[in-house]
Amino acid sequence: MILQVDDIHTYYGESLALQGLSFGIRQGETVCLLGRNGAGKSTTLKSIIGLTPPRRGSIQFNGREIAGSPAHRIARLGIGYVPEDRRIFPGLTVRENLEVAEYRRKDESPAWTVERVFDEYSMLAELAEQDGATLSGGQQQMLTVARSLMIQPKLLLLDEPNEGLAPVIVQQIGRLIDDLAQDTTIVFTDQSVHFALKHAGRAFILEKGKVVHEASSEALRNDPETQDRYLSVT
Repeated sequence: MILQVDDIHTYYGESLALQGLSFGIRQGETVCLLGRNGAGKSTTLKSIIGLTPPRRGSIQFNGREIAGSPAHRIARLGIGYVPEDRRIFPGLTVRENLEVAEYRRKDESPAWTVERVFDEYSMLAELAEQDGATLSGGQQQMLTVARSLMIQPKLLLLDEPNEGLAPVIVQQIGRLIDDLAQDTTIVFTDQSVHFALKHAGRAFILEKGKVVHEASSEALRNDPETQDRYLSVT
């Protein structure tokens, strides 16, 4: 397993958000976390990256315990994180937003550089000298994902990558996930069950801060009873 989460309990103040959550991710997988609003999907990603560290439990990345480590150290181990609110640096151009995140590990040739991003994603190349804060929502999302690649991630966490985006941009994000999945392990959350099961190979359903169902995307796609039980709007 590239990522193993065991019995983590995460709090906001004294409010328990994750209640003994456990799951494992194999290297090379693309996995989605599903569940109704408040189920704990975003908190799970924040717990992994160290923004809301669990008070109890274990998170191992490539066999190394990371629970409780600072977020910047976790990122340098090779975990990229794309937050729901994007957090573009205002006053910096698209190029500078990428450059500020660039990180190279010792004795490793970087798989991702600014120029490779521009070669792969012409839309960003065309906007290279534009202030990142002036981009459209879809353009900002593409930039945020591209910026996360600058740390050379082995595992990429995407929190609601399609939030507030037009359908045509959602399709582009889907193609981007499929493209990155060729050589990066991905865990993402999404409110759209259709989108999630199209672009992930496996799904975990969360409810009240714990995993209540695990299945391949194909199996869950053909299981309307489980979808209705855990994912329908009530």
